[in-house]
Amino acid sequence: MPALLHLHPRDNVAVALRAVAAGEALRVGERRVVAAGPVPHGHKIALAPIGAGADVFKFGWPIGRATAEIAPGAHVHTHNVETRLKGLEGYSYEPAPTEPLPQVDAEFLGYHRADGRVGTRNEIWILPTVGCVGRTAERIASLAAARHGQAVDGIHAFPHPHGCSQLGSDLDSTRTLLAALACHPNAGGVLLLGLGCESNQLDDLVAEIPDALRSRVRTLRAQGVDDEIEKGLALVDELVSLASIAERRPASLGELVLGLKCGGSDGFSGLTANPLVGRMADAVVGAGGSAVLTEIPEIFGAEHLLMARARDAGVFNRTVALVNEFKRYFLESGQPVSENPSPGNLAGGITTLEEKSLGAVQKAGQSPLADVIRYGERVRHTGLTLLEAPGNDAVSSTALAAAGATVILFTTGRGTPLGFPAPTLKIASNSELAARKSRWIDFDAGPVLAEGPGAVAALLLDRILAHASGEPTASERNDTREIAIWKRGVTL
Repeated sequence: MPALLHLHPRDNVAVALRAVAAGEALRVGERRVVAAGPVPHGHKIALAPIGAGADVFKFGWPIGRATAEIAPGAHVHTHNVETRLKGLEGYSYEPAPTEPLPQVDAEFLGYHRADGRVGTRNEIWILPTVGCVGRTAERIASLAAARHGQAVDGIHAFPHPHGCSQLGSDLDSTRTLLAALACHPNAGGVLLLGLGCESNQLDDLVAEIPDALRSRVRTLRAQGVDDEIEKGLALVDELVSLASIAERRPASLGELVLGLKCGGSDGFSGLTANPLVGRMADAVVGAGGSAVLTEIPEIFGAEHLLMARARDAGVFNRTVALVNEFKRYFLESGQPVSENPSPGNLAGGITTLEEKSLGAVQKAGQSPLADVIRYGERVRHTGLTLLEAPGNDAVSSTALAAAGATVILFTTGRGTPLGFPAPTLKIASNSELAARKSRWIDFDAGPVLAEGPGAVAALLLDRILAHASGEPTASERNDTREIAIWKRGVTL
């Protein structure tokens, strides 16, 4: 494998596929450069002179501008490159031609629900309305799991610290998100556990759940019974009796809803794991299914690529509104819109938010953008959907689950043990991480660099279908399942 990877003819940098030593002579095609100093693996090296103030190109797009003269062979990173992002932007709808999506004939074994959706798990979920009963929910779940063994795929509580001392739209978004989780097809039964005096009242929460789904929902106010643990266990017994009737049956690939997420990205994420996930998104959408992209601040600098794929002017306008509202959210808080990448991203070779975003949007493949939904809303259409949520891993992944993702594909170059309500596959961007953190990682995308994406994509699709059919993910085996709610308002 060569030492450098040149991604696009327009690029004036290449990516180091291994650590490069000072003075090392390197070739990219017919071009020869000598490393002016050490370049860590995953970082960039200049292939041509880049003048101060000139654009630095990667993926064929500008990822920033040079802050000083950069000579061929020089390490290109934060010491000599800055972001080009400043604030709000105006956009025009200029649709780009789209390629036909692949037609993949594949199946998994899923749970066919009464509302037509197909789940990848048959679990009982206990959702507290408020943080005060979070530990109570966990205790009920633990006792019920010991009582019911293998009758269902699992019994899980999802505590959080919110639901009281919230006002207006902040409270509304907490309620809407929890109601959306209660509707998830992976939950064969749901216990909504309240305290009784909280702002997030049970009746208001239940009112947001469609009538057709309420038969598998039970409610409990802890203040209203003598023994909330015993009453909670009795209600879970009812739910298990209902849910245990369900059996896995064949379902087409197009019945999946993929959540698309990256966290702890490195310089290889945009070269291996994210494009590979993009192929999975295209396969599912091409089969008639859905894929959901979020992390709006992590598309800044690459949003034009998604906007050009909007299926109509209405979707384009909603995308523009969402992006600029998020930028305004940053600016009104006194923060620059480019307050990213994270320290881990920087160490991994990502220099600017534009570079991170151009890599991140590759998770969305080539599918037309079919819809834009707000935080806490559920997927309304097949195809690719853009979901309002921040970049925070726990918050955005919870939003993906609430939107209806039945499998979450989570790419990472640094690693994380996090897991969420829906099965979460961790896809390593590099083989070193996959080997070192095998207890966290479900799939190694590193071989893409040597083997190309085709064969590796086929292996990943097989892995997704296996997990969708019931094989536990690493985070499920590690019993790492949690939610995080996006709180934006005043706390009383």
